[in-house]
Amino acid sequence: MELSLDLSNHNASPSMVVRSSVHVLPREIFGKSTFQLAALLMSWLPLWLVDTILLILTWLVIGNIENYGLKRPSVGPLTLKNKQGKTPVLDIGALEKIKSGDIQVVPGIKRFGYGQVELVNGETLEVDSVVMATGYRSNVPYWLQEADLFAKNGFPKAPFPNAWKGKSGLYAVGFTKRGLSGASADAVKIADDISQVWKSETKQQNKRTTACHRRCISQF
Repeated sequence: MELSLDLSNHNASPSMVVRSSVHVLPREIFGKSTFQLAALLMSWLPLWLVDTILLILTWLVIGNIENYGLKRPSVGPLTLKNKQGKTPVLDIGALEKIKSGDIQVVPGIKRFGYGQVELVNGETLEVDSVVMATGYRSNVPYWLQEADLFAKNGFPKAPFPNAWKGKSGLYAVGFTKRGLSGASADAVKIADDISQVWKSETKQQNKRTTACHRRCISQF
């Protein structure tokens, strides 16, 4: 959505294919950061209730996005993030462009032609360029020869919040499927652990230096 917004802001006429359902949340709700509000609510309320509150507030702020070709998942935004790692989209202006028609939401693409695409509904669009947003997945097992911390799917075996540390100084940040809040929690624990390791090694080194110094003195 952000790419389409940027194109529209620079006088292009983008069309956007949204193949799967998606949660679109306002960046702010009543002047407060949406994620900050969610984090605050989660410290007091169960996840399902926070999801319900967020969806109600979102409907009040931006309305029903399904009227514009965007389908919402049946699972709440935070629950979906925790289970599948799919982060909600924070609207920074694209939705207004969609409502005004400056950004078109169209069905999936059936085939590509010369300077055009045919959609699954039979409609044909003339296009100059096609941007493929293919998504991504963890490829850690392909380049890291390690079998204790990471599973074959590229994510840590242990569940959050215990998936940040492996053996031999191996750490993992951001594999929690909990967005920036999960990465932040990992980073704090890793920083604390590195601090403890450094203090321990420094203490041992100081002991060895002191012992050596004493032995050297005794030889004279």
